[in-house]
Amino acid sequence: MITKVTGENFQSEVLESTIPVILEFYSDSCIPCKALAPVLADIDENYEGKVKVAKVNVKFDKELAEKHEVLASPTIVFYENGKETARLQGRQKKEQILEKLGL
Repeated sequence: MITKVTGENFQSEVLESTIPVILEFYSDSCIPCKALAPVLADIDENYEGKVKVAKVNVKFDKELAEKHEVLASPTIVFYENGKETARLQGRQKKEQILEKLGL
């Protein structure tokens, strides 16, 4: 199940995660974000326990997006052991996302 992340649970859900995290900063009105949704859902389902898929709605959590210097939707930020390891912007293919994870 894709985790909804806010400023309140960012620390526990992302930085303290024991597995790598794919964090998408998205907007409900963003067409590329909508196209990316099934890709992330597929990764979430097929890599359960190996990676956590999470989302931040930039409309409702502008401060979190600004803090992480997110300038466009979608932006995917990869975290491992509490640190950002990579970043992608725009619509991505499943293979590109998995490559960033080393899967």
